[in-house]
Amino acid sequence: MTRKLGFVLALTAIFTVVEIVGGLMSNSLTLLADAGHMFTDVAALVLALFGARIAQRREGAAYHFGNLRWEVLAAMVNGLMLFVIGIAITIGAIDRFRHPLPINDELFGGVAVVGLLVNLVSLRVLHGGHRHNLNVRGAYLHIMGDTLGSLGAIVGAVIIHYTSWLKVDPIISVIVSVLILRSAWRLIRESGLILLDRLPEHVSIADVERRLLAVPGVARVHDIHVWTVAGGLTAMSAHAVVLDLEAHPAVLHQLEHAMTDLAIRHVTIQLETGHECEGELCGDQELTGLLAGRMGPSHAHGLEPHG
Repeated sequence: MTRKLGFVLALTAIFTVVEIVGGLMSNSLTLLADAGHMFTDVAALVLALFGARIAQRREGAAYHFGNLRWEVLAAMVNGLMLFVIGIAITIGAIDRFRHPLPINDELFGGVAVVGLLVNLVSLRVLHGGHRHNLNVRGAYLHIMGDTLGSLGAIVGAVIIHYTSWLKVDPIISVIVSVLILRSAWRLIRESGLILLDRLPEHVSIADVERRLLAVPGVARVHDIHVWTVAGGLTAMSAHAVVLDLEAHPAVLHQLEHAMTDLAIRHVTIQLETGHECEGELCGDQELTGLLAGRMGPSHAHGLEPHG
């Protein structure tokens, strides 16, 4: 995916210069607005590429989860930049609507057509990766906004050419800015919820508890936590009380398997043993050693002593 991001970055950077020159020469606000958007695309793609490279470093190290969060942080920055650009386009369009300027419609339309082709190529390159990677989705949304901007610019150029109605340029700019703001808000909201370790929308704690308790030998579960580490990676931790000491290895395997249907890929479960005291469990004894041996280093690193 890093190679694809690098290719799209180079393509976008080159055409940004072309669109800035074309916007200045044609005097089109729509082209200049789209050029400004593409300029932020360059920065966004740099962030996306940086985040992807950081996330790939030291995958077996203790800082792996922290590295993954760079992708989410990059997506948040992308969303904030999109939001600022959308507001700036709207302000500029209001001023241009009051004071329209002459536009070279042929140059305007020609640059817009080339821009559309460039953006379609970029979307094709990133297609597929944006569904499972929040960082790539941020870059994808930037390019999608550019594609809509190019389409709007083409429509505006055609209208100006046949009707000489110059106000269509700022009107289309406002429409594009609204679409940009909508995409920006969704990206900011989604990345923000991940950074706050909120419960994923596709998971319910009640469902997780029900699945864990359905495993034979499990008497009680508590301290259940589910969160999204990065796009496509959901993690959970929980404490499970198993009364039969000899059943612990088999129970642990079943507990991990019970989470696969919920697309929870990283499971950390601390097993405890005890006996019932009038319907309540007491005298819990931590089995960290057994659990660490059963789960391996990729799961056991999250264990903490249980008081």
